[in-house]
Amino acid sequence: MWDRLEPGDVVLGDCLFSAYLMVAGIVQRGGDDVGRHHQRRKTEFRRGRRLGRSDHVVPWHKPARPAWLDEATYQQLPDCLEMRELRVRVPRKGFRTEVLTVVTTLVDASAVTADELAELYRQRWHAELDLRALKSALGMDILRGKTPEMVRKEVWMHLLAYNLIRTVMAQGATQAGLLPRTLSFTGARQALEAFREALLLAGARRLASLLAALFGTVVAHRVGQRPDRCEPRAVKRRRKPHPLLTVPRQQAKARLLHRRAA
Repeated sequence: MWDRLEPGDVVLGDCLFSAYLMVAGIVQRGGDDVGRHHQRRKTEFRRGRRLGRSDHVVPWHKPARPAWLDEATYQQLPDCLEMRELRVRVPRKGFRTEVLTVVTTLVDASAVTADELAELYRQRWHAELDLRALKSALGMDILRGKTPEMVRKEVWMHLLAYNLIRTVMAQGATQAGLLPRTLSFTGARQALEAFREALLLAGARRLASLLAALFGTVVAHRVGQRPDRCEPRAVKRRRKPHPLLTVPRQQAKARLLHRRAA
């Protein structure tokens, strides 16, 4: 995705996006990074330029070149980065994480406040919800391709369908003056399936009215009110009491046939 980044973009990620080489690459492209502090990097708020309580700016120095990075690219990276480190406390009951440290290249406290950074990092959880929509709502949890080429096609088709549904949601939300995140992804998928045949058979005159009806249906499916839901980290579904298939299916069938013959 490096080539997709444009100046002014903000990359929001977990602690793996807080590595120096990753952040430096984003900065080189004119973007900014907001992520969670990696657990192996120590934070000392008594050092650096203080911006507030548990909020400061410190220099990060370029590490030694890793084996996977070529020398030319390594030399192009800056020798030092100004990074803002901010400790965020999560007072909500039921949340597993109570204290975390957010790091970012947005070092201007007057332009981006500590509360805004904390709220922005919380939005990273949408990435997990989007993956769930891909895997559960669109059925990408189990791929059925038998060759690498077909698996790649299957993945790309799921991504294409996902982006098309999100586009329809964004168009409907824009017309209704809503945020796209307030609409239900599953509801939008069901609406598209219901309108699919009518849209395919509609002529030019009827298409506009059908699209308006589609957007109205999509907008009607709102995300339920779910403030700070708390769920146990456990699964309810029990696995079927069958042994695992540890050999190719054809081989297992051959064994069964051999036993029956015997």
